[in-house]
Amino acid sequence: MHTFLVVVQVLVAVSLIGLVLIQHGKGADAGAAFGSGASGTVFGSRGAANFLSRVTAGLAFVFFVSSLALAYWVGGRGTAPSSVTDSIPVQQEAAPAPATTVVPGDDTKPAAAPPAEAPKVPE
Repeated sequence: MHTFLVVVQVLVAVSLIGLVLIQHGKGADAGAAFGSGASGTVFGSRGAANFLSRVTAGLAFVFFVSSLALAYWVGGRGTAPSSVTDSIPVQQEAAPAPATTVVPGDDTKPAAAPPAEAPKVPE
């Protein structure tokens, strides 16, 4: 589906570029008023402008719809983390040291950890 949407997007974009380049600007109407032969065209004197502008509008609509479909298709593949801290990998804590066993007759005591002190706040 993704490949199909990309192909449609590219074809519509190229077609839009071609149609816009084919159309006459607003200044071309002044030349047609003095007999430049526009009334003898296939679409008539005003028919080509209406036909080309309608086709251009239709292709622009298809371009926007395909753009939204591509954005929805690509954006819906994964879930984004709800916050920055959710994207940080969680580190596992080290396993606690096994308890020391006391052998009868052994007078040595394991070294006690110093008591944790609260951080000192300057007054």
